[in-house]
Amino acid sequence: MDLSIIVPIYNEEINLPVLYARLAAMLDALLLETEVIFVNDGSRDRSLELMQGFAARDPRMHYITFSRNFGHQVAITAGLDLSRGAAVVVMDGDLQDPPELIPELYAKLHEGYEVVYAKRRSRQGESAIKLFTAKMFYRILARITSVNIPIDTGDFRIVSRKVVEALKLMPEQNKFIRGQISWIGYKQTFLEFDRSERAGGEPGYTYSKLIKLALDGITSFSDLPLRIASIGGFVVSGVAFLVMLYAVYARFFLKNYGIGWPSLMVSVLFLGGIQLMAIGIIGEYVARLGANTRQRPLYIIDETDLPLKKPNC
Repeated sequence: MDLSIIVPIYNEEINLPVLYARLAAMLDALLLETEVIFVNDGSRDRSLELMQGFAARDPRMHYITFSRNFGHQVAITAGLDLSRGAAVVVMDGDLQDPPELIPELYAKLHEGYEVVYAKRRSRQGESAIKLFTAKMFYRILARITSVNIPIDTGDFRIVSRKVVEALKLMPEQNKFIRGQISWIGYKQTFLEFDRSERAGGEPGYTYSKLIKLALDGITSFSDLPLRIASIGGFVVSGVAFLVMLYAVYARFFLKNYGIGWPSLMVSVLFLGGIQLMAIGIIGEYVARLGANTRQRPLYIIDETDLPLKKPNC
């Protein structure tokens, strides 16, 4: 098998026929032994029925369907686990990642690279708020992590079998695939492309899911929030100590007997807010440690036409 293409799917009934047509046309011209793995992540529409139809009439098409929705990053992981290609492409199913770019990615990979990621030159159909928050997230993540995670990139990329096998050795529950690939290392490069707007349907990534993905990325590759909590604790304690010294000085030397309820309440609320924030940050890390120690399977496969490689899945 020369090439595997992994496409996580969540409620993409509208886009799947066009996606299949464009993938099939691209593969016909590519002339490689190829498999396309659609991963149904608990879709509630006719996505699974369409994928099964593709697999029935085209031997290059395969499908995996989960027992429930496990998330975009886990769907990519399942596709990687069951893929057989010497090279593997990961792309979204909403047609924002153009299948026609895959031959260029494949050719670039064989120039001596292990990873070629698609870098967004422009993003059409995105709101100003989403563009700004995405830009800030990537740049903040690049500054606070010890891993060089490429800016303005998603999961659309091609990786070698060597990288896929390395990803299988990383069993954490809170997946952040693009960060893990950067952490693995090897020789990496990029191709720029103009990202189209979503062809149809509603985006699978809501703002709450984007926030969760951002937290997974930050907590997986940076200890900076914990350091901020610790430093903040020392700073607040120092300020409180200075305020205490001033209160003693005012009482005995300035003869200031004012009640001071406003300043007292402000101090209590400020200190309480800092403590709750620090506890929340620590709790995020502890929750992820707990998820990993439980060692539950990342996903449960309900049905697939591919041979299973992992037990209990």
